[in-house]
Amino acid sequence: MFISFTRFVKKSPHWAFALVAIALVSFYWFVWAQERYVSRATVVLESPQVATPEFSLSSLMGSGAGNTADLLLLREHLLSVDMLRLLDEQLGIRQHYSEHGDFFAKLRDPNVPIEDLHEYYLRRVEVELDEYAGVLNIYVQGYTPEFAHDMASLLLEAGENHMNEMGHRLADEQVRFLERQMVRLEERFEETRAQLLAFQNEYGLVSPTATVESINQVVATLEGDLARLQAQRNALASFQSSQSAELRQVERSIAALRDQIVEQRDRLAQATGNSLNRVSAEYETLELQAQFAQETYSSALAALENTRLEAARQLKQVSVLQSPLMPEYPTEPNRLYNSSVFAIITIFLAFILSMLIMIVKDHRD
Repeated sequence: MFISFTRFVKKSPHWAFALVAIALVSFYWFVWAQERYVSRATVVLESPQVATPEFSLSSLMGSGAGNTADLLLLREHLLSVDMLRLLDEQLGIRQHYSEHGDFFAKLRDPNVPIEDLHEYYLRRVEVELDEYAGVLNIYVQGYTPEFAHDMASLLLEAGENHMNEMGHRLADEQVRFLERQMVRLEERFEETRAQLLAFQNEYGLVSPTATVESINQVVATLEGDLARLQAQRNALASFQSSQSAELRQVERSIAALRDQIVEQRDRLAQATGNSLNRVSAEYETLELQAQFAQETYSSALAALENTRLEAARQLKQVSVLQSPLMPEYPTEPNRLYNSSVFAIITIFLAFILSMLIMIVKDHRD
């Protein structure tokens, strides 16, 4: 039998090498490889439902995309170096993975650089995003069921805290910025309102614009009376002498109306002095400034309230659909699967090598 095997090795060394490799790898997976426990958890990110004044189809369509983006951010944080440092501080990852496991699977040096430790960490922790269901599936491998469960639980707790801190930090920055703007806008509003009140007290007019309109109405009335008296004078002059008492009375009334009209018009417009048109123009400028300051202040108040509501909406709660499992039996490594895959690949490569050898021999012949 030994002679037959020796002939087989000499005749087909590649097949002999493949069989030996398969035997060694199968021995490793079925005998040597140490078992690992897997704790699984399934989570979803939820935000509090805060009523907002605006409701649109676009906001509904955008909620799913925003949730997926938040899940991706959570996934990246769970697999980050910062998370690894936290797990090492609280659970002692270096000690656990260096004290347990076989030669090929264990962390050989507990003092490896953080980059190498992170590479090892990514082989023991897997976070999958299920885009259809909108959930994260977390798989943690440990050499004891208690360690795998504790590590998965800490991942969930730290991930939730991180997402809330991100939302709070952004919302707090926005609120603080708007509050600073509110103080400035409030001071500006009070200043413009004080200027408007001081202007009214200086000229003794509550609304110069309304006074101008009132004087215009008075002038229009006086001009109407003047036109009526002028018509009456023309009628009297047609049959009375210019020295008649009635005609002279009408002339005096006409002169008085003209003087009154000139006086009222002088109140409205003068080349110098505080005429009402100049006072009204200054008042309208101050009034517009006060209105603009008030509208800006009101808009800032509304924006501040909306930002506070948005801050509440940005709170992210990690809702656990499947709590971290306390494993009762090891599920890793998958011995049969790993051995079968290696054997199939090795046989396939050996078969290709046999075909190449046969082709070379045919060409030599």
